[in-house]
Amino acid sequence: MLLPFLIVGGLGLTLLVVSLVIGDVLDHFEIGDGMISGTALAVAFTVFGAAGAITASSGLDVVWAYVLGAILAALAYVAAALVVRSLAKSSDGVPASAVGLTGVATAAIGESGGEVSLDGPGELERRLAFADAPIPEGSRVRVVAHAGSRVKVIADRG
Repeated sequence: MLLPFLIVGGLGLTLLVVSLVIGDVLDHFEIGDGMISGTALAVAFTVFGAAGAITASSGLDVVWAYVLGAILAALAYVAAALVVRSLAKSSDGVPASAVGLTGVATAAIGESGGEVSLDGPGELERRLAFADAPIPEGSRVRVVAHAGSRVKVIADRG
């Protein structure tokens, strides 16, 4: 009685590999605000197959293998779909605005350029910066605008 679970689990693993290598196979359908996901279905099929096979091989009735497999697959699907949707929304290519953030000039800043380290969420590295008036290294700065990948800063008076 393990064969159905092994087949479904194997199909799930195959679909998961395909989704990870070439992208989500259901990505083009936009059903349910991203809740229908090939990757999430693959995870659910894999979990169903594994849970069913483990339950069936432990000596319980086959009906319990199907029940436990279905419950765990549903939970795995919801969790995977939420993760996939969250990751898709976070990788939309629109950079977060740094306007209003403060930081420190890590190199002298002028009209031709400089460098800052900003104190904001997701600000792990330094950014190229420029300013209308010279700002010495070590000064506190505030971002007032974006210009491509660079930020325009002014001296922060506190």
